[in-house]
Amino acid sequence: MTILETRAATIAPATLNRDDGTVDVVLSTGAPVKRAGYVERLAIDPAAVTIAPRLPVLDSHRQASIQDVKGRVENVRFEAGQIVATLRISDPAALAAIERGDVTGVSIGYRVTKWQDSSDATGQRVRTATAWELVEASLVAIPADPQALIRSATLPQDVNTAPDAATLETRAAIRSIATTAGLDSAWADSQIDSGADVTAARSAAFEAMTQRSAAPIRTATVGASGDDPAAIQARQVEALSARMMGTAPTDAARPFMQMGLADYARDALTRSGTVGVAMMGREELLQRAMHTVSDFPELLTGAGNRVLADAYRRAESPLKQLARQRTAADFRPLSTLKVGNFTKLEKVTEAGEIKALSTAEAKEGYSLETFGGIFSLSRKAIINDDLGAFARWGEMMGQAAAETEAGQLLALLTANAGAGVTMGDGKALFHADHGNLAAPGAILDILNLDTARQAMRTQKMMDGKTPVNVVPRFLVVSPSSELSAERILAEIQPNTTADVNPFGGKLSLIVEPRLTGNGWYLFGDPATAPVLEYAYLSSAQGPQLSSRDGWEVLGREFRVTLDFGAGATDHRGAYRNAGA
Repeated sequence: MTILETRAATIAPATLNRDDGTVDVVLSTGAPVKRAGYVERLAIDPAAVTIAPRLPVLDSHRQASIQDVKGRVENVRFEAGQIVATLRISDPAALAAIERGDVTGVSIGYRVTKWQDSSDATGQRVRTATAWELVEASLVAIPADPQALIRSATLPQDVNTAPDAATLETRAAIRSIATTAGLDSAWADSQIDSGADVTAARSAAFEAMTQRSAAPIRTATVGASGDDPAAIQARQVEALSARMMGTAPTDAARPFMQMGLADYARDALTRSGTVGVAMMGREELLQRAMHTVSDFPELLTGAGNRVLADAYRRAESPLKQLARQRTAADFRPLSTLKVGNFTKLEKVTEAGEIKALSTAEAKEGYSLETFGGIFSLSRKAIINDDLGAFARWGEMMGQAAAETEAGQLLALLTANAGAGVTMGDGKALFHADHGNLAAPGAILDILNLDTARQAMRTQKMMDGKTPVNVVPRFLVVSPSSELSAERILAEIQPNTTADVNPFGGKLSLIVEPRLTGNGWYLFGDPATAPVLEYAYLSSAQGPQLSSRDGWEVLGREFRVTLDFGAGATDHRGAYRNAGA
């Protein structure tokens, strides 16, 4: 069985870079360390040592929580018979403790794959690790390697901090007491660090068990705990998506920014209770995390959804400003009622009778449709920590979803050779009978804008008498008419009354890049005079990302779906001019 061993080195305050959060250490000199029944040595030779990728810096070799990760190991190298490295500390409290000199020890964790047995001059058994893998470094209180010196500092050479056999026996007994009492390794470490003997540890364990059995006082906590798996994953999702989008994370997510996919996989497996995580290589970590009950797939999907949503929002069509949004419970046709004759309240009679009012209704409808696409994140990209490929796919899918919506909305305006979609009365959205279509050859100018405004103001309800009084709010043009529109809508300081621009500052300009020609539209506020309407499925608003383990490809498959529909609901809130 492969066993993860540990031994300690010493950190180097003299090489501390507070701004970068880095400090140099001597991880090992290969000095002998007394174990139970033998003396252990490490071969300090590049041919004997394998450096695992993305080495974490842990708190005293703990792996139970992501909070135990204090940073990462960088630039591992061999110098003068020593293994030297740079630690990048992401935990502010740990960095401050190093700066104060409160924490001075660094212990390494490693797996030995080949031993060579021998004896020293006294007959003591010596086991030399001639092939071993460095898998982590931990901040510790007491270094076990007396010759691992602080970089750029001087320490006495005759200090021997290696525990003797009696100390090792006491520590083993304390850890056995902790296991029997149901106490964690942190409790055992605190007893060992305090110098407690077996009797004192047993007494402390009894007291801890007594306190644990007492009736707890229940309190309500607002917000998620930092140790809550859901809260941890939310911060990891934010950190991973921030890396993919190149944005700044929150302070809560910042400690996770330096983690790679293998680090996230390791943490997810650890939190799921998977055994032997510390002994897994990079590929095994990722494969196990993908195929077990860990949260790793959800982490990828959550980060991908953020990238997708960001790209989708940035690519949204400006036409959505003209439309009213609603949700649908299912895919059955959606109908919109236009109330027409409900014009005024009737006088209550002397007898107190209130008359029932009737309405004339016209119905317009449309249905939701499902749109979708699939992309894959290859096994190679996952192992190589290629987040750029994932981000690019997410961005393209977000843009594709926005383009799909834009196409649906644009078709409502451009159908029937530009007259718009056919309405429930059998006529196009923009039709002379609807009073919302200009005569041919009308250019975009103030006089024609005024004509359009009058037409919207004088639109009638379905009784043909009561004015709707639609107030124009949006001027919609193609890119070829943008300059003309800007000039017409510009606010100027007139010298005479004749120079006053009646539309200056009164209309919002919308330039739809998918429109062509020099035609233009006026639209009212969709909240009071809706013309266009779009809807999402109530349970899935906007594009949705889901994933599964790759079957036809080696990697992970991602599926983007969009449940969306759009339709025209009324003609009275808009006006079209086909342009000259």
